[in-house]
Amino acid sequence: MEERRDEFAGAGARARRALVREIEAEGALTDPAWCAAFSEVPRHLFVPYYYVPGAGGYERLWSGDPEPERRERWLLGAYEDTAIATRVRDGELLSSASQPSLMALMLQALDVRDGDDVLEIGAGTGYHAALLCHRLGEEHVTTVDLDEEIAESARTHLAAAGYRPAVVAADGARGCPERAPYDRIVATCEVPSVPYPWLAQCRPGGLVLAPVSTGLLLMRVRDGTHAEGRFLETSAYFVALRGGAGRATRYDPAGDERFRFLRGLVGGTLDRREALSLWLREGRPERERFGVTVSGDRQWAWLDDPGGPYAWPLPGGR
Repeated sequence: MEERRDEFAGAGARARRALVREIEAEGALTDPAWCAAFSEVPRHLFVPYYYVPGAGGYERLWSGDPEPERRERWLLGAYEDTAIATRVRDGELLSSASQPSLMALMLQALDVRDGDDVLEIGAGTGYHAALLCHRLGEEHVTTVDLDEEIAESARTHLAAAGYRPAVVAADGARGCPERAPYDRIVATCEVPSVPYPWLAQCRPGGLVLAPVSTGLLLMRVRDGTHAEGRFLETSAYFVALRGGAGRATRYDPAGDERFRFLRGLVGGTLDRREALSLWLREGRPERERFGVTVSGDRQWAWLDDPGGPYAWPLPGGR
């Protein structure tokens, strides 16, 4: 078994270097500190098995497969720049490891500084938390997942890679008040709106980054009940947060991907015809023209200007 681990370490390092070169070439990885994290944190330790689409469902690949060719396929797949299905139940995807280039974009958008404390919502495999630990130190990282089994698995993976941040099994919509306050809060699962406990647990001036609809919302927190920010330009698809504020978004299957983002953002406020009319009238707006404001017990999405004519209420996050 020890010999097999050495084999994985060497081949994994080579595959990791190739992955980093690919992400750098795409322009998604430019910060030297994050380059070092992606170069040195072994992703394969966090996905000892995963699922790929196969005939009639999912096919399981794992590190202990007795066939060398399948072990190699598992290892190389762990370092592809793609999302990986890690937990499937009754044909439903429960958890996945995010695409590395998207993770790089999100981590750089967090704009962390040495000494910052970060709360991650959605522990997943633990890989994202490991990257944060590499950059900031494990004592500055807290990761939360509703599922005790997922949290324990992430804890095991992190320990195998040499990291021991706080891994908490709890409802991510409520944050983790016992370890607050935080300088940055990042969610790796979709939310319909920004849960108010996150703002209350964030230091004034801190940042919250969360997937909303099919975009990534980056907000600056003023205080526990006020925050505002815009969407990043990239698209992003995540498993929905399970718990107090979670719900799956139903996207319009037809048309431009940017229109599906708008449909997911406005929810039931506009019907399809009204949303399409607005989208065309405004010149097919990109994600970065949209933003969200939280003020007191209200939060709303907007186009171009928080006080402008186009605004839509978001579901309450309390």
